[in-house]
Amino acid sequence: MKQKFVKKSILPGFSLSLGFTVFYLSLFVLIPLSMIFLRTSSLSFKEFLDVIMAERTLAAYRLSFGTAFASACINAVFGLIVAWVLVRYSFPGKRIVDAMVDFPLALPTAVAGIALTELYVPNGLLGKFLQAWGIKGAFTPFGITIALTFIGLPFVVRTLQPVLEDVDPQIEEAAASLGANRWQTVTMVIFPVIIPALLTGVTLAFARAIGEYGSVIFIAGNMPMKTEIAPLLIMTKLEQYDYTGATAIAVGMLLISFILLGAANFFQWLTSRNLGRT
Repeated sequence: MKQKFVKKSILPGFSLSLGFTVFYLSLFVLIPLSMIFLRTSSLSFKEFLDVIMAERTLAAYRLSFGTAFASACINAVFGLIVAWVLVRYSFPGKRIVDAMVDFPLALPTAVAGIALTELYVPNGLLGKFLQAWGIKGAFTPFGITIALTFIGLPFVVRTLQPVLEDVDPQIEEAAASLGANRWQTVTMVIFPVIIPALLTGVTLAFARAIGEYGSVIFIAGNMPMKTEIAPLLIMTKLEQYDYTGATAIAVGMLLISFILLGAANFFQWLTSRNLGRT
């Protein structure tokens, strides 16, 4: 008996919709990415390894992925707090605060980078206070993390808001009536419901931070081996007409990103499945 893999739907047009989806993804995702691999294929495997394993390239990789991970973790905590406040509390100016969350998405990245640099330089509004404590904001990995946290916050907040809105407050009241304290209510009742959305938001923020360029180059200082991110190293290679070296570094970033994002999606799927069994 022939097995059917596609469930019937009352809406027709599956074949046409699937064909359009594959065509769209191929045109704007798969074909452009394949050109990078095609260009890199002119290198031998040893030459490819020499490019991506160079000391300068590894330093750029460590900085890009390390600061992206740090900013995603920061947004996981404070993005959850911001989303919770916007959903559960009413206060004057709430709509303004809610609109401010989207500012990092609306601002040109260069504008955000210049603003953050002016704020965190040693004589800036916040930089001079950090300087008094011996902390240098701009032109350090710390400054890069600040910039990536700034641009990644909306992804976590906007992913969590709809989920938190669907959590009925009566569930919390029922947990309290059964003897649960506030910490138990948060960790055993609310958190299991929102953790898939939280992981999705953190993954999106991490993915955006990996490839961020405009807001980072101003506050980073762009010092090789210290504050040079991988996207900037790629641009440097392009300016030197080393197109093959640039694509090789890009392929290295893509491979690492695929592995990390695949692991994040697998962990998210595993968490959702385990929560579904409980």
